[in-house]
Amino acid sequence: MAGDKIPTLHSLEKPEDLKTLIRQDRGDDCLGCRIVGSGAFFGLAAYSYFSGMSQLEKQRALIIQKNTMFGMRSRKFGIATISAGIFWMGLWRAFR
Repeated sequence: MAGDKIPTLHSLEKPEDLKTLIRQDRGDDCLGCRIVGSGAFFGLAAYSYFSGMSQLEKQRALIIQKNTMFGMRSRKFGIATISAGIFWMGLWRAFR
């Protein structure tokens, strides 16, 4: 705080560039942090997909018997979509 220079009144009156602010606020991660962080998302995506599909297959007879609006296909699509979203967050974490 002591090393920061005090901004002038004129510089405070003009709006700051959003991209510059985000770049300054982002901070840098080490390679290990990126690998561990993205690996956690990748693992969560895989776990979500395989455990979700497993649970869905275990409940298959009950789901078909109830004859609801959401059948097996839409539930599988939902599980795959959630897993793909988590996987995408892992990719974003790895390369951003």
